[in-house]
Amino acid sequence: MSGGLRRLRGLPLRSRLALLVAVAVAAAVAAVAVTCWFITRDQLYGQMDNNLRTEATSVKPQQLQFILATCHSETSPGSQGFPGPTVQIIQSDGTACTSPTDSKIPVQSSDVAVANGTSDSAAHTTEAEDGTAMRVVTLPAVDGDRNRLPQAVSIASPLHEVTKPLTTLAWVLLLVGGIGVLGATAAGLWIARAGLRPVDKLTEAVEHVARTEDLTVRIPVEGDDEIARLSASFNSMTASLASSRELQQQLIADAGHELRTPLTSMRTNIELLTRSEETGRAIPPDDRKALMASVKAQMIELAALIGDLQELSRTGLNGSDGPLKVVSLHDAVRTAIERARLRGPELTIEAELAPWYVRAEPAALERAIVNLLDNAVKFSPDKGTVEVRLMRGTLTVRDHGPGIPADELPYVFDRFWRSPSARALPGSGLGLSIVARTVQACGGEVALAAADGGGTVATMRLPGAPTPPPEIP
Repeated sequence: MSGGLRRLRGLPLRSRLALLVAVAVAAAVAAVAVTCWFITRDQLYGQMDNNLRTEATSVKPQQLQFILATCHSETSPGSQGFPGPTVQIIQSDGTACTSPTDSKIPVQSSDVAVANGTSDSAAHTTEAEDGTAMRVVTLPAVDGDRNRLPQAVSIASPLHEVTKPLTTLAWVLLLVGGIGVLGATAAGLWIARAGLRPVDKLTEAVEHVARTEDLTVRIPVEGDDEIARLSASFNSMTASLASSRELQQQLIADAGHELRTPLTSMRTNIELLTRSEETGRAIPPDDRKALMASVKAQMIELAALIGDLQELSRTGLNGSDGPLKVVSLHDAVRTAIERARLRGPELTIEAELAPWYVRAEPAALERAIVNLLDNAVKFSPDKGTVEVRLMRGTLTVRDHGPGIPADELPYVFDRFWRSPSARALPGSGLGLSIVARTVQACGGEVALAAADGGGTVATMRLPGAPTPPPEIP
């Protein structure tokens, strides 16, 4: 059984479907044929029994007397008899008298019971003395006045009157069933070929993508059945992969471009210092100090850029990949404020925080809040004020710096984008991009806008609740 299942699984899907259809049709045809054969057999036997009963009730007393008179005689085969079924008289003691022209039929106990008057009728199948299969019906014998006699009349007819048409019917059913199974197999192959044509297209597309890595392949979606949904899912998958590849390529290109500038500047400064050492020409102390400060600043910029790239890689191109947990947003903001105060000790940070709990990846959310505050600290004037407010899931961070021009606001969350006025300041251009992706992964939204009276206000909205859930996963 297991070997047959393994061989079946080894067949192509199209062949398996055709085989299953053929087996199902064969089973249905066989069930119908067998049922039809048994119903026909019962009908034929019933009709024969009715005919034999009619013959038995129509036997006349003179026929009975003739049979009784001749059953022990030496009548030759050509002697006068009665045409039709075999007639046999059964006595109450079980003896039987049969016309010499007919083959004797064995008497059974049910026939004797009819002769004794303990049964009204009997019907059975047996073999006559000459080996002919016979169908026998036994009824009580009656006289001319329809009075019951202590005898029984058995009427027998050759069974081939029933078995011959049944045999013919069996061959007809077998032939028709075979034709039906062959037709079902052909239909199954055609149905499987037509039904699996979209799967073939999908397979060809998958093999093409695996062979060429061409993610622009799309499969036509027809209808709304399972195959159509599978095709739509494949198209969506390839589109997502293509978008992810484009984002990765763009990230690599942008990172390469951003890394090239500080590396080039650092290389130039280091070459100047190295040449000074090799040639013995000393660089003036002030110029040497400026070169060293420039190298140090470029190293800091490179470290910040690499850190932001690592963070972007850890959280993914489209959001956070870490496990989500229930996070106390007000506590995360308070922690970020303490870190911001260390970076800008001369600044005043005013905070008004109401409790709010969100579902997020804790480290990514804290990094996003820190980036918003660092952005505000970086652009705030000396001894300026940064206002932080958290009310019902809306966090606002407002600085009093130079602000962002309106035509630059649509680009502030793009990777590596930096305002022309801020390119002289340290930074990688990835901070706000990381903020946007983290907030989107939490189901929230973030925006920057010009603040009334000058400066910039950053607004972050996250779904949540003012109280934690009963059970924190």
